[in-house]
Order: sequence, then C-alpha cells, then structure tokens
Amino acid sequence: MAVLAVAALALAACGGGSEKTESPSATTSSSASADGGGKPAAFPVTVAHKYGSTTIDKEPKTIVTLGLSDQDAVLALGVKPAGSVDWFKEKPYGKWPWTKDKWGSTQPAIVGERDEYNIEKIAALKPDLVIAQYSGMKKEQYDTLSKFTKVVAQPKDHPDYGAPWQTMTQQIGKALGKDAEATKLIADIDARFKAARDKHPEWATRTLAVADSFEAGKYSAFTKTDPKSIFFQELGFKLKPEIDTLAKPGFNVAELSAEKLNVLDVDRLVWVTSSTEANDRIKAEPLYKKLKVNQEKRDLFVPYQGPDIGAAFSFNTVLSIPYAIDEIEPLLTAVK
Repeated sequence: MAVLAVAALALAACGGGSEKTESPSATTSSSASADGGGKPAAFPVTVAHKYGSTTIDKEPKTIVTLGLSDQDAVLALGVKPAGSVDWFKEKPYGKWPWTKDKWGSTQPAIVGERDEYNIEKIAALKPDLVIAQYSGMKKEQYDTLSKFTKVVAQPKDHPDYGAPWQTMTQQIGKALGKDAEATKLIADIDARFKAARDKHPEWATRTLAVADSFEAGKYSAFTKTDPKSIFFQELGFKLKPEIDTLAKPGFNVAELSAEKLNVLDVDRLVWVTSSTEANDRIKAEPLYKKLKVNQEKRDLFVPYQGPDIGAAFSFNTVLSIPYAIDEIEPLLTAVK
C-alpha cells in the first residue's frame, strides 16, 4: 500500500563516440527528413536536452529507458526497450492494460528505481541509446552514461518531471528516427482530447483539482505541471492556481494540512488513492466534511489500480491516455 501511495505521488547504458555536449540553450536540430510514408527518418539526428545536445549517427537497435514512463512512447513507436527503471517496484513491463500487448512475453531488464540507476546493469546491456525524459537525471549520471553510450536527457526549458507529454514523445521520436510517427501519435491523442472536450463543453466552466492522502492529517494537491493535472486540463477543466502557489519551488505537489483543505473546494475534486482505507480516512476528516465539494457529492474517488484508472492518468502517455479517457469519462459524467 505504501509503495502504491508513493507511486501515485511521483507522477510530484555501448555506443560512445560522436556525442557532443553544448550549452543547454542549444537548439534542437536534425538532418533527418521524413519521407512522408511513416518510415524512419535518415540519420544522423541531433536532439537538444537539459545537458546540451546528443547526435545519434545511426538507428539505435538496443534502447534503455530511464524515465518513469518513457517506455510507453518507445513501445508506441514499435520498439521494445531492453532495460527500464521500475516505477516504485510496480514492474513497468506487461502489467498495465495499455502496454500488455506491446510488451508481449518480453521482459526488460530492471536497471534502477526512479532516479537511482544501476550503471553496471545498463552497461551490460550494451545499449546504443539511453532515453531519460520523465526523469530527474543528474548531470553526473548523464556524464557517466555518456562515456559508453548516447544519452538523451530530460527536455530543456522544463522542470524535471514537468515536461508536457507531447514534448517528451517528440524527443523520443526524434531520437529513434521516427519523427513522423511521433507527430502522428501526438495528433491522434490531441484528437481524442478534443473529442472529449467537444462532447462535454460544460467541463470548460468547472474548476478541478487532483489530490491524495498518504497518512492521517496530511494531504497532497497536484500542481499544473503534474501529469495528472495536465490530463484533466486537456479534458477541458480549469485548474486552481492557488495550489501552485502552495507548492515548494521545483515540486509538482502542494502538501496540505487538514486546515488547508479549503483549497480543494472546487467544482470537481478527484482523489487518486491506493486503498479504500485512505478513502474512508479522507471522508471521515471533520474539516473535509465541511467542504461543499463533499457535501454536494462532487468529489470522486478513483483507484490507482484495480482498475488502473489512476495509474493511467498518472502516466499520461500516448499509450495510457486513451485508456484513461475511456475509464474516467463515465465517472466524471456521473458526478453532477
């Protein structure tokens, strides 16, 4: 239970050779040109990121993903990572309904957990490329990995774990020489969001917050840079700016005491929790009972898994978003 709770909150290596590191302000460039038929672009490609830019000379065959949800975009582009990190011991392969068919019987090597990487295990896989988009990769980790493989670190101009899913998907597509395919994936998902907004124009008039509670008297509300909040904003809901002001700099979650729960008095409140015990504890909080969102039954308790609805919009990837939309829409429409 504790592991799942932490997982929900989060969502707050041989190549070598011609890799070059420039200033983080370097512009993403590419000599690739898609042929219009959906085939991989020509290499080399150059991808800018937080720690400079990386030139990939030829199509990578063995890929390791170090971002918590990077494997989804890689799988969507038709590639199975040889290694990946664990989402707080949740086994990122074959578990989630949106990736089961993509992984099949393949199981990637687990080369770390969150931002703790096992460099020896990564090196043993002899990857052509390491991808770390939804990550907090440090410069020293980047430098170490770059000694024996190509590394595309998290996007520049965004905080760690704060880049939009579109940006991360495009970065991954460029690194794999699949720019056109990535662009189409993004367009298809944007169309899914638009269809949901068009179907429910009333959502645009309502404020929404996403929250959780991991222990008695302590609550968490997710800021506009968290994937969960981004998901609901793209469905059309308005977020509450006060939550962002309560978060510590660099964090995508605001920690709230029971006395601060009034910030969650919105039109729609989505609790993404890991247990019925947590739900019962929240509902029993005297100060929570005073909120109109609770009294008028406009709050919604969504499981993180079983079904995996909370996990789907916590990942908020090109693979998980369609599942998340399909599962959350009837729940949102049931709340008047």
